[in-house]
Amino acid sequence: MGGPESISSTAAPATTLLLGCDFSSAPNAKKLIVLAVGALNSGRVQLLKLERFPSLASFANWLQGNPRWLGAFDLPFGLPRELVQVLGWPEDWQSCIAHFASLSRDQIRAEFAAFCNARPAGGKFAHRATDRVALSSPSMKWVNPPVAFMLHAGVPILLAAGAYFPGLQSPPRKRGQHATARVALEAYPGMLARQILGSRSYKADDRARQTPERLIARKDLIHALERGATHLGLRLKLTHAQRDALADDPTGDALDATLCLMQAAWAQARHDTGDANYGLPADLDPLEGWIVTA
Repeated sequence: MGGPESISSTAAPATTLLLGCDFSSAPNAKKLIVLAVGALNSGRVQLLKLERFPSLASFANWLQGNPRWLGAFDLPFGLPRELVQVLGWPEDWQSCIAHFASLSRDQIRAEFAAFCNARPAGGKFAHRATDRVALSSPSMKWVNPPVAFMLHAGVPILLAAGAYFPGLQSPPRKRGQHATARVALEAYPGMLARQILGSRSYKADDRARQTPERLIARKDLIHALERGATHLGLRLKLTHAQRDALADDPTGDALDATLCLMQAAWAQARHDTGDANYGLPADLDPLEGWIVTA
């Protein structure tokens, strides 16, 4: 989208763009998909611009229009193996995603609700191994937040863009320019924010909950990222205008996209030092996937 919605620095982009995405399964004029675009240089992550998209189609067009990127996207890439086995769905990741994408949201809700209703209280949802480590919502959850619908909407867009999914797909046989020109990784900004803020809240969609305390928390979080005060070993580089824009977004969407950008940069740094799996565990479940940096 770009235009007046973009907040950019004057630096030239790297050959491969780094992306951090705060995703929505049903974007609109009030709830946009936010993409933080950046570059990594000598341990510093420069935010180049923020892009905002009011529709899935405009987001997909942007991804397909940019030939080289490595992105960390705040949506689950896989479902719990236990759920897939109980439902009798394909246990190969790409076949499972194809089946999942063929269902309507009403069908997904009905199948997942039936699965939960057959289980005891306190254990309704199945969890992926990475959800337990990252303390993220179960990827089969369809409400508050509807991450299952985010998977349903987002992963097919990334596949259509020709992205390579490390750990979920076999590495391309030819590692030439076109084989891994677009790389998609699953991210979770809350995991990184929690490392800095603990249990302090820094965002709210509800205007009544957009308090001065949350503004202070956003500023503290931004300052910590600029100082490199996380386990990632990276420092965020911002212009004054970008710093103000991140702090002044009470929904936290722009800041969440930037947190994902930091996770993308960490994965790129790992790959640059010879890790073909972009920092993901070698023994991850190839059906469930894994959240980068978890």
